[in-house]
Amino acid sequence: MKRRGLLIVLSGFSGSGKGTVVKSLLQKYDNYALSISATTRQPRPGEVDGREYFFKTREEFEQMIVEDKLLEHAQYVDNYYGTPRDYVEHKLEDGFDVILEIEIQGALKIREKFPDTVLMFLMPPTADELKKRLEGRGTEDEATIKKRLLRAVEESQGVEEYDYIVINDVLDDCVEQIHEIISNEHCKASNNLEKINQFRDELTNMWKGDIQ
Repeated sequence: MKRRGLLIVLSGFSGSGKGTVVKSLLQKYDNYALSISATTRQPRPGEVDGREYFFKTREEFEQMIVEDKLLEHAQYVDNYYGTPRDYVEHKLEDGFDVILEIEIQGALKIREKFPDTVLMFLMPPTADELKKRLEGRGTEDEATIKKRLLRAVEESQGVEEYDYIVINDVLDDCVEQIHEIISNEHCKASNNLEKINQFRDELTNMWKGDIQ
């Protein structure tokens, strides 16, 4: 019986290390697929269209909304972000656990449409560490960093809506914890109903065969 993949949402404050954690997870295990988001923000140095993001103009993105080509979309620090539908659905059917690296608004929209989605929120060990990581990236000015810290204050009010909180202190430990959580989710009875029913049918047929 082919196992259907799980939909995993990994959110976190900007600067929490989501990208680094996901990259390490994908390098270490072959059962994961990263959903590539569409965005209207400008590429950062080294980013490539179709690899880190699908970079869209505002007009292109709004057309995708009209045509229902996104599972979810939200606006964050003056830019649109969204999850293309087709890629995710195909990967789940192929048995991959699909990771969506999206912010909290989008995560909750995904949960509304797909109640079985596993929501994880990634946090640095302290607020001071978060600020250091944002400053250490060297890709944004002070005003943008302040916007991101203010956004983190707002997002912290909704973290309790998530299933799991994962602290990103030591990278390898963080990656292993995420992998273990997802492995355990696959063992939940609610994610194995088809297997349970098949086994029940086999037992029933076996019993019928014995009494004939």
